[in-house]
Amino acid sequence: MGRAFEYRKATKMKRWGNMARVFTKLGKQITIAAKEGGPDIETNPRLRVLFQQAKKENMPKENVERAIKKATSKDEGDYKEMVYEGYGPFGIAIVVETATDNPTRTVANVRSYFNKHGGSLGTSGSLQFLFDHKCVFKITPKDGVSLEDLELELIDFGVDEVEQDEDGIVLYGEFQSYSAIQKHLEENGFEIQSAQFERIPNDYKSVTEEQRAQIEKLLDKFDDDDDVQNVFHNME
Repeated sequence: MGRAFEYRKATKMKRWGNMARVFTKLGKQITIAAKEGGPDIETNPRLRVLFQQAKKENMPKENVERAIKKATSKDEGDYKEMVYEGYGPFGIAIVVETATDNPTRTVANVRSYFNKHGGSLGTSGSLQFLFDHKCVFKITPKDGVSLEDLELELIDFGVDEVEQDEDGIVLYGEFQSYSAIQKHLEENGFEIQSAQFERIPNDYKSVTEEQRAQIEKLLDKFDDDDDVQNVFHNME
C-alpha cells in the first residue's frame, strides 16, 4: 500500500462517524461551492460531486436545499475557508482547515486549543513544506477495469496513486489536477462517490503512548469545533 493510503486509513476522523457532523461539514462545502460556481449542478462540477456525496451519506434533501439557499441569500453571511497551522505537543505539526462565518471567533478558538494543550499557533504557510496537498477521489469499481489499467489511464490527468478501499477505489492526485481528473471520470462513466482534498505528511514523527494520548486531547478539541472541517498532522 502507498503512503497516501496508509495515512488515510490511519487518520479517519471520528467526525465522519457522527451523522450530524457529516451533514454540517457537507452543508458548508455545498454552500461554498454554490457561492463560487453557481447553484446549478450541470454547470458546477464541484457542486455535482458534493450532491453525489450527500446522497451517499443519506443527507436529507432539505439540508442540501438549505445549504444552496444560504449561498444565494443576501441575508446570510458568507463562509470563509481559513487554514491554520501550528505545532502540538512534542513537535507534532498540525494543519487545521476551517469554514467559518466569523474568522475572529475561529482563530481565537484555534489559538486557545493550541495554547491550552501545550502547542502553539504558527504563521500561515509555515508548515506547507511538511505536507503534500492532494485531491482524493473515491469511485465505484468498473467491470473489466483493473487497478493497473485504471492507473495507466489516469496518470496523464494527474493521478499518482490508485488503491483499493473496502467499498471502492481511491485515487490520489496533485491538488491542481482536481478538475482534469473529475472531467475524465465523468466523461468515461465512472461513478464518483466522493471527492475532497487532503494534506499528506512527507514524514512522520513517532511518539510514546503517553504522548499520543496528550496529542489526541488537542485533536479532539479541534474535532468538536463545528467550524473545523479537517485536521491533518504528522503523528505516526
